[in-house]
Amino acid sequence: MNRVAVVTGGASGMGEATCHELGRRGCSVAVVDVNAQAAQRVADDLRRDGVTATAVRADVTDRAGVQDAFAKVRAELGPIEILVTSAGLFGFASFADITVDDWQRMIDVNLTGTFHCCQVALPDMVAAGWGRIVMISSSSAQRGTPFAAHYASSKGALLTLTKSLAREYASVGITVNNIPPSGIETPMQHQSQAAGHLPDNDTIAANIPMGRLGTGADIAAAVGFLCSEEAGFITGQTLGVNGGSVM
Repeated sequence: MNRVAVVTGGASGMGEATCHELGRRGCSVAVVDVNAQAAQRVADDLRRDGVTATAVRADVTDRAGVQDAFAKVRAELGPIEILVTSAGLFGFASFADITVDDWQRMIDVNLTGTFHCCQVALPDMVAAGWGRIVMISSSSAQRGTPFAAHYASSKGALLTLTKSLAREYASVGITVNNIPPSGIETPMQHQSQAAGHLPDNDTIAANIPMGRLGTGADIAAAVGFLCSEEAGFITGQTLGVNGGSVM
């Protein structure tokens, strides 16, 4: 699969694993992240594995910054054909304690940031008559999460954005799908555990039918399939990768 792929939030966790999976599948990969140093590390790792890769710093809430970042990708790698939106923000707070600023920041990163990236990348896909978009949401979008209403709401909106874009762009060869992970071990999860917001891994695993936490590679494998030629008749779908915790 010789395609140009952009992965936002590509410098850690599920995004990093996705960069490696798409590189393994033959894509040229742009590692886009707000952490420039971490993005460069991932791009260097990819290049050591023989993957054509570049690191680009971008804050997905900054429309001009996204435009500049994607222009750099086009200049270095070519038109964008695959977009995986893994950049995200998580937070815990009781509903009564969520401030207007907290709410807006969550929407800005998780929803509006995805909007920016999709809108900037889509013209390349339309021109090519081929494209793949995979949005990473959360199982919180499917079942709700107490003490994280702002997070769950921002991720829930991605499910309907997926369906809307899938209907709008299917006729020009572009698929748009969504993966809502649950029980995946990531740096973000470790931060929440350290803050006392989540239980330890054994407790989490005990509530997953598969009996274990997932990995970034589990998510990346699903992303890789949805971005493949073989998945060309799959669009507007929500593919849960969660060990059976949401059915």
